[in-house]
Amino acid sequence: MGALAGALPSLLLGVLLMSAPETLGDNPGLVVRITNKGLEYVAREGLVALQNKLHKITLPDFTGDVNIKHVGSGHYELYRLPSAFPELDSLTGTLEVHSCELLGSALTPLPGQGLHFSISDSFIRVKGKWKVRKWKLKLQGSFDLKVEGITISVNLLLGSEPSGRPKVAVSSCSSHIRDVETHVSGDLGWLLNLFHSQIESKFQRMLESKICEKIEDSVPSDLQPYLQTLPVTTEIDDFMGIDYSLTEAPRATAQMLEVMLKGEIFSRDHRSPVAFLAPVMSLPEEHSRMVYFAISDYAFNTASLAYHEVGYLNFSITDDMVPPNSNLRLTTKSFRAFAPRATNVSATLTFNTSKITGFLEPRKIQVELKESKVGVFSVEMLEALLNYYILNTLYPKVNDKLEKGFPLPLLKQIELYDPVLQIHKDFLFLGANVQYLRV
Repeated sequence: MGALAGALPSLLLGVLLMSAPETLGDNPGLVVRITNKGLEYVAREGLVALQNKLHKITLPDFTGDVNIKHVGSGHYELYRLPSAFPELDSLTGTLEVHSCELLGSALTPLPGQGLHFSISDSFIRVKGKWKVRKWKLKLQGSFDLKVEGITISVNLLLGSEPSGRPKVAVSSCSSHIRDVETHVSGDLGWLLNLFHSQIESKFQRMLESKICEKIEDSVPSDLQPYLQTLPVTTEIDDFMGIDYSLTEAPRATAQMLEVMLKGEIFSRDHRSPVAFLAPVMSLPEEHSRMVYFAISDYAFNTASLAYHEVGYLNFSITDDMVPPNSNLRLTTKSFRAFAPRATNVSATLTFNTSKITGFLEPRKIQVELKESKVGVFSVEMLEALLNYYILNTLYPKVNDKLEKGFPLPLLKQIELYDPVLQIHKDFLFLGANVQYLRV
């Protein structure tokens, strides 16, 4: 008894999903493009995160000796305000930022390197207590130090790890403070005002250094771990996973940042090499959304190959399914001359906040007889058998997978909204705006 299995469902699925890819070079299967609009949003969220970090800056207590004209030498101390736990104040020995407000931010591409992050027109306030000792005289009061016109400039170098995850490092950082003003109160506070310029100058140098120190510490401790939440491989179902590893360092151009991902769907039990390569994608110049995903035919074709290899869509039409009086017998030679052809395949694709879903409208296929090895017979019966399988087994299985969808490569706490979808030769082009879900 002969059997037909393996090759036909693979061919059908390839026809139903996408045409076979061209071998054009070692190209990414998926490209993520972040536009200037997207970078502006990232800059605003980065400003909030940095503001929280700078609010936690601590400065050592200020102490020193000064010579005051007509008064002589004296010793001063600037220290933190008493907290709700006075017993701990002596253990910290630091001044704390009372308030911090960063008002302007920008994130722009640095072609060939990464990104430039800048902060402008910002201020910080520090409050505390002061003491001055002159001979046996001890004076004290409170102070309010306001730092205005803070500008920060940071260059971020983007790359990729051997594991395929993105990486980031600070290549340069600078900060500048335009003005520092100290207001003091208390008995003979005018005495402290006599040398406030020395205090302000020292404070300015220290705070400028502390700002960059805090940023340089935060990038490896906070930003890099966050980038590590971009999945390298993601589970699609019990059989398949998708490879989202970076194929190269992110590309920064004058107007956007592009991240090249492998975009290959593979069997989770046994990953086999793919014999074809992804085609070149000529992406349109679209900038109305924050982010775009260009998904190559390569991803869909590797899905077809992987599902076939695990036998998920394989089926058999056996000889005993054919009437005894038929001239058609199911042997390998009998099927050399048949060509299944899908007609007017209609697919609906959508994507929600994090993944792509779809639906194939069930349609019958046509079978054409190119050459007969068994004489004259009607192909309608074979066509009916194939369509019975396709409509009752293949389409439901494919649609079950498409309904569940596959996840897009997103960082943690990121959701998409306001989506648009374009279909181009060799790729799908999905655009969306981004929302970061703060916790």
